[in-house]
Amino acid sequence: MTVNSISTDVDVLGSRTVDRFLEAIASGDGVPNELFAADAALDATVPGWRFPLRGAGRLCDQYDAWFRHPGTFEELERLALDGGEVVTYLLTWLVRGVPHAAHHIHVLRFDASGRIAADRFFCGGQWDAALLAKMAAADNAG
Repeated sequence: MTVNSISTDVDVLGSRTVDRFLEAIASGDGVPNELFAADAALDATVPGWRFPLRGAGRLCDQYDAWFRHPGTFEELERLALDGGEVVTYLLTWLVRGVPHAAHHIHVLRFDASGRIAADRFFCGGQWDAALLAKMAAADNAG
């Protein structure tokens, strides 16, 4: 019974951490280090590449580079796991007035304090207005 209550506490704390993580992504103001365990791990798959990073500071530096513009979640789904959460979203933002979007998945694992201990991250790419228009046209063509 103790294991379940600990897991539930971690999941509740972790969910709050994910709330703050998503708020930071959307703000474009940077992702705070305190959301991550000191030795947090990132396993990132991006178009044409895969790379690991370790350490809260290194992860936050990477997230800050990726999420440097205020954005809006056009789609957002959160699925609870025992000791973690899967988050998928479509994020949109403007760069010098030009619309951009990206489709991401984070498979997050929490430490005992509810901080993010690991993020397995998948990015489908960053799409500018021209590519978004091509995708819309293809979608409309059926």
